[in-house]
Parts: sequence; C-alpha cells; structure tokens
Amino acid sequence: MEIISVINYKGGVGKTTVTSNLAAELAWEGKSVLILDMDAQASLTFSFVTPDYWDKHLKDNRTIKSWFDCISQGNPTMPLSDLRVRPEVVNKFLKTRGGCVDIISSHLGLINVDLELATLLGGASPTQTQKKYLKVHGKLREELNKLAQEMNYDVVLIDCPPNFNIVTKNALIASDKILVPAKPDYLSTLGIDYLKTSVETLIDDFNFYAKKDDEFNEASPEFMGVIFTMIQITSGRPISAQRQYISQTKRLGVPVFDSVFRENKTIFADAPRNGMPVVLNSYSNNTHSDIVAEIEQFVGEFRNKLGL
Repeated sequence: MEIISVINYKGGVGKTTVTSNLAAELAWEGKSVLILDMDAQASLTFSFVTPDYWDKHLKDNRTIKSWFDCISQGNPTMPLSDLRVRPEVVNKFLKTRGGCVDIISSHLGLINVDLELATLLGGASPTQTQKKYLKVHGKLREELNKLAQEMNYDVVLIDCPPNFNIVTKNALIASDKILVPAKPDYLSTLGIDYLKTSVETLIDDFNFYAKKDDEFNEASPEFMGVIFTMIQITSGRPISAQRQYISQTKRLGVPVFDSVFRENKTIFADAPRNGMPVVLNSYSNNTHSDIVAEIEQFVGEFRNKLGL
C-alpha cells in the first residue's frame, strides 16, 4: 500500500480536482483506492457523497474529526475501517473494472481539532514530551498501517488542508510520497520550496524522537513531484506567463510532472455535483475529450513513479 499526501500551502489550486480524478482513474484501472479527506472545507467529501447523505449518516461519528476527537479527549481511537464509506454513484460505474474508491470524509469542525491536539504536547519531563509528541503526530501513521493489514488498498490519497498544522503533520508523517498540485503563478509556486523545507524539518523532529522509542518507526516521505493545474493552452502548450513559473519551479530541484491539468471551469465545476469525476465521463466535445486524455496521461505517469 502506498500512502500519498496531496498538499499545497495555497488554496484554490485544484487539489481536490487532482485527488478525485487520480483516485477515479486508478480505480478504473483496477486499483483499490482509499481517499482520506483531511481538509475542513470537505470539498473532496462532497465530490463523492451528497451533503444530505453526509448529514444523515456521517456527520456525527463517521468522519476523520471523530477519530482525532478520540485522541484529544484521551480515548481509544476507533479503527479507521469503521469510518470508511463506499460512494454509490462512482462505484456503481466501476463495478465491472475490479477497482473501487472508498472515502473517509471530513468535517468543518476539523478546524478546531488542531488547538485541542496542541494542548496534549506539554509534558513535565523530556520523556513525557517525547511520548506525547509521537502519539499526537504519529497516530495516523500507526492506524493506516493497521488498515493496510485489514484491507487490500493499493493506494491511499490524503487530501491535506492548505496549512501546516498538526492534522497536516499527521498526514505527512504517515505518507510514503508527497504530491503537490500547483497553479503556475506567483502565489501558488511561492510556497513550494518553503513546503519542502518545512517537511524536512518535521521529519527530522519526528525521527529524533522515534529513534528513541521502539514503538515508532522513522518517517521518510519523498517528494513525488509538482503537478501543474489550471493550465491555459495556446498552440498546444501553456501560455508564456505560465511557462515561466513552470521553469522556475523546475529550477528549485523539485520533480515536476510532464502532464498537466488544463483549466476548464465548466466540466470541473459540474463533476462534484454529479458524484462522478471528469476522467470517468465521456464527452463529444474534442476539448473536453483532450482534458480526459491529459488526466489519463498524468495517472500513467503517477503509476510509473510508484511502480504500480
């Protein structure tokens, strides 16, 4: 099982679009995929389940917030497998392909969880501080490893919030790889190098404590690369202003996917309402068909990087 965090400090860069379409195409190709929505906006959740279903069946005790609440309240966590749901619309479409998409949904209240978790980090002694740090930051990694033994997922995709709080740190420490969607403009690319440095510092800090504790293994997530989104195509390639930021990012020494997601507000905005990611739809319009082909190309590149 490969665990990939999808993250950018900047919101509104197409992170949910990338995650939902990546999951759907992997499932179409026969892979079993779990999506973990850890962004309090819950955009990914509502790309697969309706707000009514979430409100009636998930909101009270079947979101990732419920799991983090157990930690902050000092209670045993429920198995992550108890929080999973299998969205009906997309999986009905996938049933002949052998793959599936499961989701653990998010909750607006996740915004407050970080403050509650932070109160657990104080300790009267260095040993207590170490134990609390590992428990607060490493619990998700531990539980996802248990889930790997229970289930047969090929890939777990974690949709991270656009920040670097304790919830995000849990996701990064749990991950094997980090995928960074970015719009090729000044603000969206500005934080990529800083994100890389922040992750390196986080892993150094976590591993400093993990080396002293037999219960925890060291973390070692790798940057899988930047996938550029909201691309404006002219003459078969991104416009010159965007090419500038793509080249600038490559000079940072961060891997960059050859594939891109081009901008099309119409089909990407409509897909979540229908519970069916763009890549699984058929379009008569040539431009829309090209978008699907480009997503498929990205997923192929993604699979090659993972060796799937």
